[in-house]
Amino acid sequence: MDKTKPWGKSLAIDLAGCEHDKLISSEGLKQFVSELVVIVDMVAQGECYVQRFGQGELEGYSAMQFIETSSISVHLDEVGNRAFIDIFSCKDFDAKKAEEFSKAYFQAQDAKSTVINRG
Repeated sequence: MDKTKPWGKSLAIDLAGCEHDKLISSEGLKQFVSELVVIVDMVAQGECYVQRFGQGELEGYSAMQFIETSSISVHLDEVGNRAFIDIFSCKDFDAKKAEEFSKAYFQAQDAKSTVINRG
């Protein structure tokens, strides 16, 4: 195994100032994940799993999508108008494209990304 080449990439995208209506729709969340899979040039494995859970200010939607090379997860904060997106893949992808698409989709005022090369 080549120790100089990362085994995978982990991208964490934090969005703030999102359009509230984008955070309260399970169908909208499924649409976002479906489009994000295409943007990062991945292949979805199975259906996107979306669930609303939590209590009080922590209640909201989350999504999990397995991809051929790992997974995408999304957590939405309706109270704070924020979104948190995590992509992990052993196939390389364009982190900037993923951030730009996510920011545009949720109409966020601010976006911050962190990339970690794994392995």
